Amino acid sequence: MKNLNRNWTTVFLLLIFQFSFGQDSLKLSHQEFLAIVKRYHPLAFKYQLQNKIAEAEITRARGNFDPVLAGKLGEKNIDGTRYYQQKNIELDIPTWYGVNINGAYNYLDGEKLNNSDTRGGLAQFGITVPLAKNFLYDKRRAMLDQAKFALRMTEAEQIVLTNELLLEAENTYWEWVKNFEIYELQRKSVQINIDRLELTKKTYNYGERPAIDTVEAASQLQSFQLQERDAYLNFVKSTQDLQLYLWKDNQEIYEISQLIFPSTHLEEHNGYSDFEFLVQDVQSKQLNNHASLQYYFQKENILESERRLKWQSFLPKIDFTYNFFNKENYRAEYLPLFDNNFQYGIKLEIPIFQREARADYQIAKLKITQNQQDVQLKTREIVTKIETYKNEVLSYQLQIDLADNNLKNYQKLLNAEEMRYNNGESSLFLINTRENKLIEAREKNIELKAKFLKSYNKLKWLNENFRF
Repeated sequence: MKNLNRNWTTVFLLLIFQFSFGQDSLKLSHQEFLAIVKRYHPLAFKYQLQNKIAEAEITRARGNFDPVLAGKLGEKNIDGTRYYQQKNIELDIPTWYGVNINGAYNYLDGEKLNNSDTRGGLAQFGITVPLAKNFLYDKRRAMLDQAKFALRMTEAEQIVLTNELLLEAENTYWEWVKNFEIYELQRKSVQINIDRLELTKKTYNYGERPAIDTVEAASQLQSFQLQERDAYLNFVKSTQDLQLYLWKDNQEIYEISQLIFPSTHLEEHNGYSDFEFLVQDVQSKQLNNHASLQYYFQKENILESERRLKWQSFLPKIDFTYNFFNKENYRAEYLPLFDNNFQYGIKLEIPIFQREARADYQIAKLKITQNQQDVQLKTREIVTKIETYKNEVLSYQLQIDLADNNLKNYQKLLNAEEMRYNNGESSLFLINTRENKLIEAREKNIELKAKFLKSYNKLKWLNENFRF
């Protein structure tokens, strides 16, 4: 079904281009195209949302340190007997180092109270301190640390994914420009050969040329017309590929309803002149600052936080709790702490075999080792890409220089052959042969420039990942 829809879209674009040629058309520059992708493409918008989600995760983790205010109001009455009447309000304040501070006021009255209950109003101030497990590190601190690391991890991932999207989009744009310039080349060649055929017919009618020359000119024209139609189809298909990156506001796809042509040419790109500066810039960067590696570094921070948390499981859980009381209408006596109006407790928990703790800790260490292996592989991948793209850019630049000189030579040969033909020293066959070579050289030159720009863009967007 997707292939069927794609075929119908191609046919539709062909009809648009065929019947709209020569009418008003849209011009799309390189910078305008990239601006549209950055601003409106759904994937670019999605990556931005991922950062906002990661920021929200930090806010949620900080919520574990929010003070909690609670209240309770209740009464029990059966057959006219008021068992109890209770009013209670308390505030619990968690702190960074696992210490919990709380304060409360409780009013209790009734005829059926427990012996341990205190009648009347009672103010309470207390503190709970972990003496071993959860003192240096606990789940609340780990969640906040991991949320912060996750935000940096997401930002690094967003940079890589966004640059990959822009690389694909930009290379699609230059492929579109390449196909347009080849189509323009073939279209001009067709027009030249139409004029040549008309001139050949006239010279034949005047008796200056043999009839076979008209056949030769017509055959050459038909050959170029076939190449023109093929180039035209390639341009339409590349326009369809370009449309995948054209979106409007609210992530609505831009439907092409009229001709659209590039306003930027391959030869206008500044990459041909500043590629050496780009190569030097990439080679001067520190690999550790690459976003792909930063992603794994932040992931390792998360895993290290998890390892620290799992290490706490080996420690015994010893929680000390102290509460100071002050009964309503009684004078408060704060000191000594363990003399009057107090309550304290110590809670101890020690797992005997520590099997769960040992397993969790071992898993956390193994995950860190896995991530370190990923860092090594990614580092090697980045180094290889830099060398590959650099060599491609330098090689294509050298080929372009050779192709430019070759193109000049083919043009000189064609000019000389046309001069000989006008002097009656050559034939239309030789002119056509020279012209075919020239067209092939021009098309080769266009393709080399497009290949250069694609490799240049790979190196450029790889360089854009060095942002930390």
